[in-house]
Amino acid sequence: MTSPAQDPWPALPLQAWQETLATLHMWTQIVGKIRLVQSPWTNHSWHVALYVTSPGLTTSPIPHGNRSFQIDFDFIGHELVLQASDGREATMALEPQSVAAFYSRLMLEMDRMDLHVEIRRRPCEVADPLPFDQDEVHCVYDAADANRFWRVLVQCDRVLKRFRAGFSGKCSPVHFFWGAPDLAVTRFSGRPAPRHPGGVANLADWVVQEAYSHEVSSCGFWAGGGPVAYPAFYSYAYPEPQGFAQARVEPAQAFYSKELGEFVLAYDAVRESRDPDATLLAFAQSTFDAAAALARWPGAPQWIPG
Repeated sequence: MTSPAQDPWPALPLQAWQETLATLHMWTQIVGKIRLVQSPWTNHSWHVALYVTSPGLTTSPIPHGNRSFQIDFDFIGHELVLQASDGREATMALEPQSVAAFYSRLMLEMDRMDLHVEIRRRPCEVADPLPFDQDEVHCVYDAADANRFWRVLVQCDRVLKRFRAGFSGKCSPVHFFWGAPDLAVTRFSGRPAPRHPGGVANLADWVVQEAYSHEVSSCGFWAGGGPVAYPAFYSYAYPEPQGFAQARVEPAQAFYSKELGEFVLAYDAVRESRDPDATLLAFAQSTFDAAAALARWPGAPQWIPG
């Protein structure tokens, strides 16, 4: 068992745990794809996401015939817990093991519980993907690092839910998308958006186009990668209104990344601030205000924050 440390906003330097992150990324994709194939399609792929829980992440209930089941990651006890509505359950240790071994063990436990599911074994949104049942490359799992990551997600989930509550229009849940992976919340203006060009690695264009079928402002957290080699918060608008990149937003450490096409705020700028909650809320609100004002969302003030 891992006892959460007292620091509610722990350090999470990407370089120190990127191998565990890469393995955990694939494990969450396997679990997420199980939810995907068994769930009714929900707009913008909301039916595929996972949700932050007190000990980890969950699929929430998934239908399977007349039964339902759910799969939970427990990053305190370091177990994967599989529970069905008929009372049957199974657990798997979260420990160093290849993606192929994790996939095989999970599918075996599901079959034992009469929960047979077939998923597409190719990962999404990653370059040069290895099929899950052939991936012996990603095999690192450090329990302390996984626990720190979950503790960061707990804080982000809590604050982003406060941000979400301030909007009365259509808004997504705060949910964990395993493709990136990132924790995100998205607000909608209610107006259709131009057809998205697609082009996301190993993700069908029609999925991306449906996800961005309507005008959005999205804010979230991801552990870092590529041009941003550190954990960070982000905020973007689609379609991006003219002048968005030049908008003055809060806090001062936030900047617009031309490469990513979104505002970025380093996680450390939040965790090291005097009031992390207020700092994150200021980033989320000021970037949304800029997007809504510049795009002239219905009811948005016609001014630019800052």
